[in-house]
Amino acid sequence: MKADVVIIGAGPGGIYAAYEFANKRQDLKVVVFEAGNTLEKRRCPIDGNKIKSCIKCKTCGIMNGFGGAGAFSDGKYNITNDFGGTLYEHIGKEKAIELMKYVDGINVTHGGQNTKMYSTAGSSLKKICMQNKLQLLEASVRHLGTDINYVVLENLYAELKDKIDFRFNTPVTRLETISETEGTGNACDTSDISSAGYRYRAYYGEDEYVDCRYVIASVGRSGSSWMERICRELDIPTLSNRVDIGVRVELPAVIFSHLTDELYESKILYRTEKFEDRVRTFCMNPNGSVVNENTNGIVTVNGHSFEDPSKHTENTNFALLVSKHFSEPFKDSNGYGESIARLSNMLGGGVIVQRFGDLARGRRSNKTRIAEGTVRPTLDATPGDLSLVLPKRILDGIIEMIYALDKIAPGTANDDTLLYGVEVKFYNMEVELDENLETKYHGLYCIGDGSGVTHSLSHASASGVFVAGRVMDEIAEN
Repeated sequence: MKADVVIIGAGPGGIYAAYEFANKRQDLKVVVFEAGNTLEKRRCPIDGNKIKSCIKCKTCGIMNGFGGAGAFSDGKYNITNDFGGTLYEHIGKEKAIELMKYVDGINVTHGGQNTKMYSTAGSSLKKICMQNKLQLLEASVRHLGTDINYVVLENLYAELKDKIDFRFNTPVTRLETISETEGTGNACDTSDISSAGYRYRAYYGEDEYVDCRYVIASVGRSGSSWMERICRELDIPTLSNRVDIGVRVELPAVIFSHLTDELYESKILYRTEKFEDRVRTFCMNPNGSVVNENTNGIVTVNGHSFEDPSKHTENTNFALLVSKHFSEPFKDSNGYGESIARLSNMLGGGVIVQRFGDLARGRRSNKTRIAEGTVRPTLDATPGDLSLVLPKRILDGIIEMIYALDKIAPGTANDDTLLYGVEVKFYNMEVELDENLETKYHGLYCIGDGSGVTHSLSHASASGVFVAGRVMDEIAEN
């Protein structure tokens, strides 16, 4: 099979790249390969009753499929360069913001028209945070909610399916470069590789492949091992990335209502006094629910909230995460995070929950103390002791952060505040890319969270729009 463009992965980056081709160059043959299912067929068999743990499906219904890992997320599109990735370092701050706003416009016209845009601009909460050694990051955020986010994806697929050749349940197994001067190989060494003429063979199935001029790899976090292998085979340089480790906090929604009513999601940073580590809030879900997240058989914790008021709870949840970077001699940051998550799974059979008061007193929580508390848990987790799982330095930073947040949101450090663990955010190693998000091979691009450059829905989507534009511009010039 021949094509003009192959997109590997139908997550946010791949979807918005395909959207650009479908609406601006329908004459091009664009093929999207996705390891998972279509949106309506994505299902996780874990129901909490008959099936309570991962059964290792061929493709994970939560992490893979149309919409990527973000399909069942809270649907928060943060328009900012302060967090969510380093896309701006490649394409510039103004261009990054412009593209994130462009994506927001697409979301609004595809089902998100009744959702609200929140902003930190002019907020008095900045001063209150600064007075308490906290930093409120700048951002505008469109909250779609898990329900409306799904609707937007449905509408996008309905528009794209007849214009783009989607191949579901069809992972790309191998990628080969074809140099006009050197033939076929896994790595082509040329003195001027950026201007060399390349074509690519993306293999799928047993011996089938598609021959194309441009490849856009958008494999997401779940494709980290695939991306690492491709970079190794093609000798594309990479850098070790970080891992974020922490807990998910759940407390009565009224405690954080003055923050969430104005900002919806507030990204707050704190630098610990003892180690000067950075602790941050992440993925705030007003009136939301705490949920399990399964990544390659490792059960961690996450949070959702819905736009529909009938699905609201009486609680708010958010993550407290500590970032850890590693260099020589240890570089496997994801392996470190996985080992901590596996320890939690071993001790608790999945996610562990503990009252903050119990943690502060150095004792494990039990069902009786949690049942007698004022916070009703939204996730059925195993009562336990997080101090047996999280390293002391990380746990000390989280405790410091809770007391700091208590100064701007009194009640955060109440005994009955619930801590679920562990929450781990894995990041792909960062692929070496130029200002066009292009690898050292001309025509081979890497976008989205699979590149290690983006860590959010908005940045990943914007990277897809950007690269599609670069490809179309080059095709037009030739």
